[in-house]
Amino acid sequence: MEQTGSPIALGTEKVGKLLMQYAIPAIIAMTASSLYNITDSIFIGHGVGALAISGLALTFPLMNLAAAFGSLVGVGASTLMSVRLGQKDYETANKILGNVFILNIIFGLAYTVVVLSFLDPILRFFGASAATLPYAHQYMVVILLGNVVTHMYFGLNAMLRSVGFPQKAMYTMLFSVLINVVLNPLFIFVFKWGIQGSAFATIISQIVMLVWQITIFSNKKHFIHLKKGAFRLQRKIVVDSMAIGLSPFMMNAASCLIVVIINQGLIQHGGDLAVGAFGIVNRVIFLFVMIVMGVNQGMQPIAGYNYGAGNFGRVNEVLKKTIFMATGVMTLGFVIGEFFSHEVASAFTTDKTLINLGAEGLRIVVIFFPIVGFQMVTSNFFQSIGMAGKAIFLSLTRQLLFLLPCLLILPHIYGVDGVWYSMPSADLAASLVSAFMLVSQYRKFRVRERSLRV
Repeated sequence: MEQTGSPIALGTEKVGKLLMQYAIPAIIAMTASSLYNITDSIFIGHGVGALAISGLALTFPLMNLAAAFGSLVGVGASTLMSVRLGQKDYETANKILGNVFILNIIFGLAYTVVVLSFLDPILRFFGASAATLPYAHQYMVVILLGNVVTHMYFGLNAMLRSVGFPQKAMYTMLFSVLINVVLNPLFIFVFKWGIQGSAFATIISQIVMLVWQITIFSNKKHFIHLKKGAFRLQRKIVVDSMAIGLSPFMMNAASCLIVVIINQGLIQHGGDLAVGAFGIVNRVIFLFVMIVMGVNQGMQPIAGYNYGAGNFGRVNEVLKKTIFMATGVMTLGFVIGEFFSHEVASAFTTDKTLINLGAEGLRIVVIFFPIVGFQMVTSNFFQSIGMAGKAIFLSLTRQLLFLLPCLLILPHIYGVDGVWYSMPSADLAASLVSAFMLVSQYRKFRVRERSLRV
């Protein structure tokens, strides 16, 4: 399959073998993506200072919003790609690839222009103080100037997985991280570029790997490759892709709002270093979340293809195996967060106050991690089979229906602890809702499977 890009095995190979084949490269790739952020924070914490970590944390909402627009295109189109390949509609699949290319350029440029025009007022609204604003500003200017590259890089990587090249998607992420890890200390400690050096390392590493991605998709030997006519935007492809991608878009957009409220609550009740503590906690939990996202990405083409082909038994099987893997990952995160929080926080900084704040926050946030993986898989599953409405609802339940009210109420009662406890409270409530919806959908699949046998 790797030589030709043929998707046929998605409907014939053993589900367990397929999931491992697709998930392991995606897990490695997503872990590498998380290590991107972790290494940035570690180098910044030790090379620039504790307040620089707080400044970096203030940029999270903008990074989430950029990811939201990226997922609107990339995730939606990759799901649509899997479904079209399942239907053996290769002509439309090629057009989807070309449309992803153009849409990423449009969204990337628009986001850069708008945010750069109002960067400092936005950062102040997010909670930046006189001490942290310079760090946040310097970092985001570089990131925003390279935003088109970032959109293209992640968008094409999603396409690589969907067309049958999970290993190439993995290598793209791995080499990008390696380049980033080499350039970060060089720019920060040797060239003395400060927090900007970390941003430059990120963008340069993505540029190098984007060139490689474009080279892969220019190979005419593959089923799916870049063609001249495919670069014309097709209304149906754009609308369908965004309809599916609306779920992760709204989830990331909601995350932007939530992180702003978290930062404001931490600043009000704990000060600048409390925001830095959230920066540490966010990087750590993001590692486990990204691993589960890698498992989900392994599930996505399998579920999408077999749903499109009407193989509901295989759809159910890949769902069960994915839930099992995700639960194991998040349980590991729970153990590390509860029993090794101080050691984890110490890796980011030598500031004792920041270490203690980060360790305490981490212990609280991971309380319900063992069931969070299930909730994440359920939301992604509906997205993978094109049920955009249910995916959107599940994406928003944790962020807006549960977490937002907790953040608005609990800090006024419990202070800074109220901010931290809001997160696991929302995890528990969202997981219960996900369980109800998944059981209901699973019963429908069983009925449809029996009807096909008759």
